[in-house]
Amino acid sequence: MLTYVLPVVVVLIFLSVLTVQQGTVAITTIFGKYNRTLYPGLNFRIPLIEAVFKRISVQNRAAELTFQAVTVDQANVHFTSLLLFSVLNNNEETVKQVAFRFVSDRDFMATLTRTVEGSIRAFVATKKQQEILSLRREITEAVKTNLDHMLEDWGYHLIDLQINDITFDDEVMRSMSKIVAANNLKAAAENEGQALLITKTKAAEADGNAIKIAAEAERTAAQMRGQAVALFREEVAKGMSQAAKEMRDAQLDTSVILFSMWTEAIKNFTEHGKGNIIFLDGSTEGMQKTLKELMALNQMDMVRSQGGK
Repeated sequence: MLTYVLPVVVVLIFLSVLTVQQGTVAITTIFGKYNRTLYPGLNFRIPLIEAVFKRISVQNRAAELTFQAVTVDQANVHFTSLLLFSVLNNNEETVKQVAFRFVSDRDFMATLTRTVEGSIRAFVATKKQQEILSLRREITEAVKTNLDHMLEDWGYHLIDLQINDITFDDEVMRSMSKIVAANNLKAAAENEGQALLITKTKAAEADGNAIKIAAEAERTAAQMRGQAVALFREEVAKGMSQAAKEMRDAQLDTSVILFSMWTEAIKNFTEHGKGNIIFLDGSTEGMQKTLKELMALNQMDMVRSQGGK
């Protein structure tokens, strides 16, 4: 009798021992009804009666989703996203939700995928294709808001949702490239025009400043030349007056001074001339006429100088 009982006892003990791996929990049922949750480590169950219904991982899980959406202006947008989620916690009620909400993990993943796709498609359907690339963050936030509450009802927690790639159909991509190229050319032309305008403006300002400086310098030079001529004439007048006075005191004819000036002028013309033609009357009558005119001017200067005294 003992020989038959001992093997049966060993088998029952073997069937009652259950090991649960770290990071997972086990759900047991008795006659198809939930019984309890077994946690990692060595566990015992009622052999032949208590069965393991499902082992649930409480570790993070990742799913890569690829799908397509259509914008309000009928452009096809292709998305590649990464979904990171996990069981909310290992409490008994949470584990029961995870174990009995869906028939299988396949059904859960199908529902999760369609939910993410539906949220993104609903958001994209209200936007134009030019807006999509700049709304990556807004799309992610909108999907997270809708998905997080739904996953909590299923006993899961959304950790992160990343939209890794957003692409359009080839024809749309080519048209967008042309638009970008045209905008770049337009911006380059505008920048070139602005640069040319600035260059011309600065050149005009420089030319104006140069003309102003040159005019100021010419004015100063003319003023100095006038002052020099006036000073020269003043000194000549003083010299002639002094020479005429001395010659009168010596009872000499003052016309000698005029004749000397006449000859010195002709000498200066010939020595320092630059090729210009100067016509002078070299006859005796012409010289006498010129001397009379110079004497008349000299007498006028003397009268003025005496009147001033």
